Amino acid sequence: MTAVGARAVTVGGRRIEAAELAGDPARRPLVLLHEGLGSVALWRDFPQRLQAATGRRVLAFSRFGHGRSEPPPAPRTPAFFHEEALDVLPELLAQLDAAEPLLVGHSDGGSIALIHAGRHPVAGLALLAPHVVVEEVTVEAIRQTRAAYVDDGLRDRMARHHDDPDAAFWGWCDVWLDPAFRGWSLESDAERVDAPTLLIQGADDPYGTLDQLDRIEARVRGPVERLVVPGGHSPHLEQPDVVVAAIAAFAGRLP
Repeated sequence: MTAVGARAVTVGGRRIEAAELAGDPARRPLVLLHEGLGSVALWRDFPQRLQAATGRRVLAFSRFGHGRSEPPPAPRTPAFFHEEALDVLPELLAQLDAAEPLLVGHSDGGSIALIHAGRHPVAGLALLAPHVVVEEVTVEAIRQTRAAYVDDGLRDRMARHHDDPDAAFWGWCDVWLDPAFRGWSLESDAERVDAPTLLIQGADDPYGTLDQLDRIEARVRGPVERLVVPGGHSPHLEQPDVVVAAIAAFAGRLP
């Protein structure tokens, strides 16, 4: 997502990187919530593809400590999912004039979107590889990612996209690998959701099994659509044509 259309946003007095692609003002915007190591830039051309396919405004932002946003006000704890969903996101959406959006969340961003939708009105949810419980495969994949960060050049690659790669990486990694986090669950949050929901996941996602989608589908109260595509943890980048088409069709049935 290019810097053109950059938006000036602050939450709690701290600057958040945000960007917008223009679209039909009469329809609800798509708001993108990135993964645990993501940022505005790391959506790559996905926002442009969505805008072209839907004609809607598309907004993306980098959470505190990610991309070009300022650092978080305090070290992250497992509560950060709810803090992002219930404290940061409502203020951010108000500043972006993005009431009742279609939230498109990837991985941790999908979890945050799910929490938000249980307590605030949204047009719909498109969740890409979301998490609602901690699985052993997730923990093992994050351990491998930690090794790559320390020993295999991942930090250098992240530094191209984050002002403070250490804040972005350790703020994500330390929460997920905290033994106290193993009992974390968003199943009760999913039960509060009555918005239409589209679930998308790669069949060979190393960060989570299809049990994540099963648990969400069994608990949300609104209509659910489900798409499993070949590939891993980033279906929107690995299978962009299929994923964009699915989100566009889903959005076409929403306000």
